[in-house]
Amino acid sequence: MQITPVETAEHEEVYRVEDREAGLVGFIAVHSTALGPAAGGLRMRVYRSEDEALGDVLRLSRGMTFKNAAADLPLGGGKAVILGDPARDKTPELLRAMGRAVETLSGRYWTAEDMGMTTADMAVLAETTAYVAGLAGGAFASGDPSPVTARGVFNAVRRVAQHRFGRADLDGLTVSVQGLGNVGRHLCALLHGEGARLIVTDIDPARVAGAVAEWSAEAVAESEIYSAGADIFAPCAIGGILNEGTIPELRVSAVAGGANNQLATPEDGARLAARGILYAPDFVANGGGIINVAAEILKIADRQSWVAAKLDALDGTMEAILSAAAAEGVGPNAVAERIVAERMRRVAA
Repeated sequence: MQITPVETAEHEEVYRVEDREAGLVGFIAVHSTALGPAAGGLRMRVYRSEDEALGDVLRLSRGMTFKNAAADLPLGGGKAVILGDPARDKTPELLRAMGRAVETLSGRYWTAEDMGMTTADMAVLAETTAYVAGLAGGAFASGDPSPVTARGVFNAVRRVAQHRFGRADLDGLTVSVQGLGNVGRHLCALLHGEGARLIVTDIDPARVAGAVAEWSAEAVAESEIYSAGADIFAPCAIGGILNEGTIPELRVSAVAGGANNQLATPEDGARLAARGILYAPDFVANGGGIINVAAEILKIADRQSWVAAKLDALDGTMEAILSAAAAEGVGPNAVAERIVAERMRRVAA
């Protein structure tokens, strides 16, 4: 096992990890432990290069600092990524090797399930590290976080509907959903249950076919989701999809989704506002999953009640952000980042 520090200006710790025998190449990034031990999921996906993977883990770990602070959790921000195709390259040996790498940080970073990972994978990691959550069994086990993430995103969709259309119910509204992974599928079920019409896309044709069959969704090509006419756009796949190329294509009134780091650059929040598109900051909208995981890390006895209360509080934070943005005439993302900065300063003081 080779664990090599990577120099960065903003992060507390970043490491490249490699275990040739296990076929592991990945990165662990700890952005901040100002509020507590860093927490954030482990992602496995195909990257075009190590530089792309490093850029992803740096952005994601920074986003986790914001997400944990927005949810008022005593946790900092961290993330880990593995380079490879989870359907082809993931093995128990690879996961155990990544667990050993996480263990070397001695609790400064807690990992959990993210894209390309399952609760079963977390159990394999737990064979070699104590600093893993999202487990299916155990006294404080939180299990799959995606249903709770989807519930938080659903709350955000209703909030933007209230602000944009003057109604919290979704009956008859059209929501375009990009990505039908765990979070996207759970979100579609919630939206359909409230009477929303769905437009969907995914890289997996079988998932799209399933959505069409189960929820009478309209399927569009991946490249057509941005121009699909809808009331609300819900990005639930990879980040960086709201940018100078895609924002002009949007034919929606609001954006609220589960993907991390939806804005490619800070300027893209202003681009959305200039087009009159209301944006629910992603690190607030998708905070349900880390709330669920935090209950396990913090060993909360009455997890269900605690998570429900935190979700309600997060929904209140989203309402405060959208209301302040409207009153001040600024983008919601700027307000959300200000709230996070204030919370971090308060704790530091």
